Amino acid sequence: MTSTTAGKAAAAPSARRRGPARAVRPALVLAFWLVVWQAGAWAVGQDFLLASPVSVARRLGELLGTAELWGAVGHSLARIGGGFVAAVLVGIATAALAAAWSVVDTLLAPAMAAVRAAPVVSFIILLLMLPGGSGTLAAVTSFLMVLPIVHATVLEGIRQRDRELLEMAAVFRVPRWRRLTAIDVPAVLPYLAASCRVGIGLAWKAGVAAEVIGLPEGSIGERMYDAKLLLMSADVLAWTVVVVALSFASEWLLALLLSRGEARLATTGGSGPGTSGSGEGPGERADEREVGA
Repeated sequence: MTSTTAGKAAAAPSARRRGPARAVRPALVLAFWLVVWQAGAWAVGQDFLLASPVSVARRLGELLGTAELWGAVGHSLARIGGGFVAAVLVGIATAALAAAWSVVDTLLAPAMAAVRAAPVVSFIILLLMLPGGSGTLAAVTSFLMVLPIVHATVLEGIRQRDRELLEMAAVFRVPRWRRLTAIDVPAVLPYLAASCRVGIGLAWKAGVAAEVIGLPEGSIGERMYDAKLLLMSADVLAWTVVVVALSFASEWLLALLLSRGEARLATTGGSGPGTSGSGEGPGERADEREVGA
């Protein structure tokens, strides 16, 4: 007892020392790469080819107070975000259908593989050949990049559900909605969260790349292309920082929503498939019948 208490007391100062070090580490990593960036800018010696971190920060500060930046952010966010949300919803639906019917899985598998393997530029060119394709370019490109990931990951999550829990739900004739909230969704949600974390970054990268090629008016991609024509690397890098920040913010918000959804399921889903509205499980009712007999 005494030795355990002494060990905990000795470990406490060590944990306190590691706390500040862990908090400072990200700042040190960021400072290291800023130094590398600055050294690269000095080595190039031409600000229009590789702007320094100070120049980019100054230009970013100027853009933050303009309607140009927020208008472009709103334009791109609406289209890329819309394509991402549509891909998640369609991917969940196609995965559920493929899990329920093998013929659907057989028909969808080559299409999903083709979309996943095809170059992004192929879809961009095809869309630009259509009337009005430039306006929907970012949304469709983001949709096509995210859809195969969500479909494959959610399908794997459905297939990895606990078979014993499913059999128990069938034996006790658990209602479909009850089984969905107590077994299916909690089992698949971690897979969906992983696919969304990967997909949100791909959606932003593919969407902005499509905008740079298609040049829809008022988009981030159009601003980056104009900066490239004028050899303004500070503007190109400033808009890149904006895209990275939007991607990280979208991922953080998505993780927050998924974690809250998981917590809500944990509090409202009950203790298992056999839980009824009165709070008595099938085992308790069976015991009561035996006692009564």
